Amino acid sequence: MNNRLSTIAIHVLGCLTFLALPYIFASNGLAKLAELPNNPHEQRNLISYLLTIVFFYTNYYVLIPRLFFHRKYVLYALASVGCFLLIESTLVAINRQGIGSPVRRQPPPIDDRMGHRPLPPFPNGPRPPFPSDHFPEPGSQPSGLPSELSQTFFLTLVGFLMALAIRVNNRWRETEQEKIQTELSYLKAQINPHFLFNTLNSIYSLAIIESPPTADAIVKLSSFLRYVIQESEKNLVSLRNELDYVGQYISLQKLRLGDTVQIDFSVEGNANGKQIVPLLLISFIENAFKYGVSPEEPSGIQIVIAIKDAELHCYVANKKVRVFQPTAVASGIGLTNTKARLQLLYPERHRLVISDKPDSFTVDLSITLS
Repeated sequence: MNNRLSTIAIHVLGCLTFLALPYIFASNGLAKLAELPNNPHEQRNLISYLLTIVFFYTNYYVLIPRLFFHRKYVLYALASVGCFLLIESTLVAINRQGIGSPVRRQPPPIDDRMGHRPLPPFPNGPRPPFPSDHFPEPGSQPSGLPSELSQTFFLTLVGFLMALAIRVNNRWRETEQEKIQTELSYLKAQINPHFLFNTLNSIYSLAIIESPPTADAIVKLSSFLRYVIQESEKNLVSLRNELDYVGQYISLQKLRLGDTVQIDFSVEGNANGKQIVPLLLISFIENAFKYGVSPEEPSGIQIVIAIKDAELHCYVANKKVRVFQPTAVASGIGLTNTKARLQLLYPERHRLVISDKPDSFTVDLSITLS
């Protein structure tokens, strides 16, 4: 609640500061402010600043999230230009109603005796213009229109750039924060005593009987831990390395579980040259091992990863052998966080279908890789 109130206070203070700028930096700012109730030109300027604020929040809360972040750049540009034209047409309509039009001064009274004021001779040049020469003809456009149009364009551009810069910066910070939270969650999930103790006990059992796979199991475990600690810090990793990590995780699970679980794991297609966000697929696979493994009854897990051109398809299915709680966390990160990461990192470029049935749980994920 306090954060929300502070945010509202910051926005209100920012809007008031923006409205006060023309009077703060002007040499006669106080005089212009005092003239505001009776000066149509100052009233028009104030309206243009208010419309800029409206455009800023429209751009910030509507256009950028719904168009720019969804890569609909053409529609976003057209909508921004449309907002500018709407603001300009509003100000033109206000001008036609008399607000913001130049203030006309009455010409000096004419001489009653001659019907006009006598002109003194000016031998060295033409006569100076009458004050009436500066008055626009009826129906003509005010002379200040080009400058007013430039001012409207400048203010609209300021609102456009400020909204875009702040929103993109906030988006980047959200993504970075989500990444940090994900890394911390995975470190807690992967390097936890339960998983390590079970895996090390399995390796110890192999070492007791001097089994040949002992050395290979130790190498897999060290590579697995190194990947979680080092590679997960990057924004994108090689898809080949990510699949190797998934394979090492499944191999360690096979080593830990032995023959109690039937695991069907396959990778199809060529992953060379492609990149993916690290630690994105593993949560669905961990979820299958968490709720699809039981020593008391037959259980099986199917994992299929297919790559075709820029499309990656991941299918994970398991039989439910434990009670599945929708709010349960899958090895420390949970499916909810993974959905949020997909929305942040692959907007409009993924399709996730989860089927939660009483006796089975399946995940069908498709991603368009960059």
